[in-house]
Amino acid sequence: MNTQETIIQRLSEALNPGHLDVFNESHMHRTEPGAESHFKVVIVSQAFAGQRLISRHRQVNQLLADLLAGPVHALALHTYTEEEWQQKGVAPRSPVCASKLGPQ
Repeated sequence: MNTQETIIQRLSEALNPGHLDVFNESHMHRTEPGAESHFKVVIVSQAFAGQRLISRHRQVNQLLADLLAGPVHALALHTYTEEEWQQKGVAPRSPVCASKLGPQ
């Protein structure tokens, strides 16, 4: 199982999300082809109800702690309850990595 699949499996099992997207954004950074080091997670779960944003992020980070200590260099988290997701409907776009823009 690759890193992206592992992230999907762990978050699905622990948080029972109504919506889950896990994007491998490694290609947007200065990495080798096929790298799995930079991810964006959009997760909608009622498990987040009543939690502040920092608590939601800590919960996800704990579920993925070994990956964050190993192959995952960066993890962008967008965590929502069902109600928040209905209002927002879309997560923010990821910025282009400064190292991919070339000389300044």
